[in-house]
Amino acid sequence: MAALAAVTLLSLTACATDEPAAGPSDSAPAAGSGTGEQSKFFVQADYDAELALLDAAATGPAEKPWEQVLNPTMVDTAKFKKSGPHKICFSNAALNNPWRQVGFKTMQAEVEAQRSRIKEFVHVDAEGKDQKQIADINDLLGKGCDALIVSPNTTATLTPAVEAACQAGLPVVVFDRGVNTKCPVTFINPIGGYGFGHVGAEFVSQRMKPGGKVLALRILPGVDVLETRWSAAKMAFDKAKVDVVGVEFTDGDPAKTKKIVDDYIQRYGSIDGVWMDAGAVAVAAVEAFQDAGKPVPPINGEDQLDFLKIWKDKNLTAIAPTYPTYQWRTPIIAALRILDGQQVSNPWKLPQPTITQDNLDRYLDANMPPLHYAMCGCTDLPGYPQRWK
Repeated sequence: MAALAAVTLLSLTACATDEPAAGPSDSAPAAGSGTGEQSKFFVQADYDAELALLDAAATGPAEKPWEQVLNPTMVDTAKFKKSGPHKICFSNAALNNPWRQVGFKTMQAEVEAQRSRIKEFVHVDAEGKDQKQIADINDLLGKGCDALIVSPNTTATLTPAVEAACQAGLPVVVFDRGVNTKCPVTFINPIGGYGFGHVGAEFVSQRMKPGGKVLALRILPGVDVLETRWSAAKMAFDKAKVDVVGVEFTDGDPAKTKKIVDDYIQRYGSIDGVWMDAGAVAVAAVEAFQDAGKPVPPINGEDQLDFLKIWKDKNLTAIAPTYPTYQWRTPIIAALRILDGQQVSNPWKLPQPTITQDNLDRYLDANMPPLHYAMCGCTDLPGYPQRWK
């Protein structure tokens, strides 16, 4: 996470937060107070639709999930047709965590694979700052882009900038996170946050003792895909009547994550389940239980290889809902199709596979680095595997 922009993680490109780690007395709800109020991002119809998509059949080539569509709704793009080769511009929320770094390498490789059709690829990194991304998009509007791809840093704040790009006549492709406007030609992402949150929370609640204690670990508030992950988890936990003893923000920081988990272990003696809205710090959570001499409870992570490896090595009770990094290929493909005047689906919903105990071995790859994501969809792209190492 999966996914995600305004997160500090390890020392790859962002510094650790200077704030002290939050413990139960800092920001957690009172003991046993549960899941709290539903997020303002929650939309019942969208929740129902995403859960239905978990069982939907995909349209498109079976070996290329980044080109597949779930329940396609095609839109006309004839007005955007123009001769190439093209200048494709990309306003990126950030490159400040492994999920985004793996994804961007995949996008770059897709651009290279399409070099006969792309004369220039312009990438601007907003560094996790809304105001910088707004300025970046405004600047790109004067750079002669044939199409604009946007991965928004946050949802509401970036909406006016995306609307301005649409009003300038550019075909706009939004992916990963959404905005509060229908003006882009297409919005590309996998099934989404509700699906991710539901799969992880249902697994954890079904494999722990009835009424057991759950610790929910979140990255940050205000991002639609993260908010909807928590919204779906709340629904599952409320239905299962588990005791959610804490909902904590980790900032994606492994050290802070370990401190939070240790605080809860010290307070409650044991934790019966751990749910996470993004799996990049799942290994840190596992290590906190190991350091405390406690069994690791049912937990969800993501398809980051360090988590898959510790899951296999320690025989964890685990699941990995995914937000596949192969989605970073799709905006390039979509932009080129739009500039060809071909119809595309809006929304363009991609498959969102889940890694389970039964298929875990299929996704483990000892030759790739620990922070690589198994769902990169990159093995057929130029530079594999060196580019991703």
